[in-house]
Amino acid sequence: MRLVSWNVNGIRAVMKKEFITSLNSMQTDILCLQETKAQDEQVTEALKEIEGFHLFRNSAEKKGYSGTAILTRQAPISVQYDMGIEEHDTEGRVITAEFENFFLITVYTPNSGSELKRLEYRQQWDADFLTYIKKLEEIKPIIVCGDLNVAHRDIDLARPKPNYNKSAGYTQAEIDGLDNYIKANLIDTFRHTHPEKVKYSWWSYRAGARTKNVGWRIDYFLISASLTKQIQDADILNDILGSDHCPVSLDISN
Repeated sequence: MRLVSWNVNGIRAVMKKEFITSLNSMQTDILCLQETKAQDEQVTEALKEIEGFHLFRNSAEKKGYSGTAILTRQAPISVQYDMGIEEHDTEGRVITAEFENFFLITVYTPNSGSELKRLEYRQQWDADFLTYIKKLEEIKPIIVCGDLNVAHRDIDLARPKPNYNKSAGYTQAEIDGLDNYIKANLIDTFRHTHPEKVKYSWWSYRAGARTKNVGWRIDYFLISASLTKQIQDADILNDILGSDHCPVSLDISN
């Protein structure tokens, strides 16, 4: 089974940039999207030409903001939206799809924002989301994917020193949040498979950052430790364009 996660930075925009060609090239069984930036009916309309997938979408109350979606060839057993926590559930950031052998949770983690104005909220989100997914894991293994808006270690961004504790996505508080996921026995599949590999999944639109590969690895597949032996590969698909993020993939045996 191949799973792909991609922050598309606007589903309507990416559909104009060979999205269907990219989808076909990835040959994925499940595609999880973040930052759709559209209401539910707009997501459905944007993806109407895509055949062979069941679509589930979760949009923010604020129009043109945030939002997640799942396209899956196999119908899930059940689907639930958000975390059931009022302060977190207005921005369309979480979809959970239950399959026979795992829960798949796609997430668009809040950005701490310019001047780190939302960092305190972000810390609460990280704690509450970890509680949410660990409760699911009591039932069956979990696969968590999406834009977690944090680079975990120095290897995960091109310029760690000038960004540390100054830029959203590389503060110690955010790093601690991801550390807590790892301490809770979740496996970072790309780093597990490629311990020393330097690859990024997001680049600023400024100053030709992608051309220069001045990037960050902030998109992940995290899985329950019990699924580790089923990992066949985990990768970052740098050659697929259309967004300021590129897709990340996980190949896993059933």
